[in-house]
Amino acid sequence: MADRIGVVGVGRMGANMARRLKDCGFNVTAVSDARLKSAKALASELGCEACKSLARVTELADVILTVVSDDAAMDAIFAEKGKSLLHKAAGRLFINCATVSPSTHLTVEARAAKAGAQSIEGCMASSITQAREGTLYLMIGGKPEAFERGKAVLEKLSSSLRYVGETGRAAQVKALVNMVMNINTAGLAEGLGLGAALGLDLPMLREVFSQTGANSRVLQTDGEDMQNRDHSCFFSAAHAAKDSGISLDLAKQAKLKLPLAVATKKQFDLMIKLGLGELDKSGVAELTFPGRALHKAKKK
Repeated sequence: MADRIGVVGVGRMGANMARRLKDCGFNVTAVSDARLKSAKALASELGCEACKSLARVTELADVILTVVSDDAAMDAIFAEKGKSLLHKAAGRLFINCATVSPSTHLTVEARAAKAGAQSIEGCMASSITQAREGTLYLMIGGKPEAFERGKAVLEKLSSSLRYVGETGRAAQVKALVNMVMNINTAGLAEGLGLGAALGLDLPMLREVFSQTGANSRVLQTDGEDMQNRDHSCFFSAAHAAKDSGISLDLAKQAKLKLPLAVATKKQFDLMIKLGLGELDKSGVAELTFPGRALHKAKKK
């Protein structure tokens, strides 16, 4: 565990990953976030430096995890000019965990190689609790030698570690995971919403769903929350809309039409329009249950 660890993007996921690695005995030396206050709070907790510049993270760490919001953020932190993470980055390994487009991962890999560094995808298919417990499901894309170098870190963050293939492949798989999850979420919201409109007992309906072809992981994680309007955020509607967009871009490239994915993205886009984008994805039920947000908005 000689490598020094840096984490860029210390929101709920990134911060818990940093905590987990610290607990496992790794030398977490640097954290950074666009919200410096958040970075300082975590740095104080972990006993490391809250870096004001990205180049400082690279200076202080050998292996750097990035958990940022979108393609634009990835492009910025790996900018070819200025003091980005690539400044004096020779010998560094970047493990990029954000859900971004496959093309962005390819661009980052090329830029890192030019700077004498390595880069791999560490796409996550789990949530905040799993990040803290080290039980993430991780899909890895990149050069095998870079994966081998990062394996000690990745194994402590995950309960399941799947090497998918060359750079870009893990991001493709993650996009499909989220596409299907989002479709399931929107479908469940419609089923429970219609059940509510018919006056059915929703706990009974959820139990029946769980024993039939209507069962899904989303039913387990979101069904009760949809009924109780508990939309504490683990995976936001805004992120669901963004990730649905990534999958639709891939479909366009493949010349495929995906009507369910299109309809689902429209639902999450509508949540954003109604000011509900920071709710958990379970909040899509606000658009389907009678008497909730969408119906009230239409009455205005």
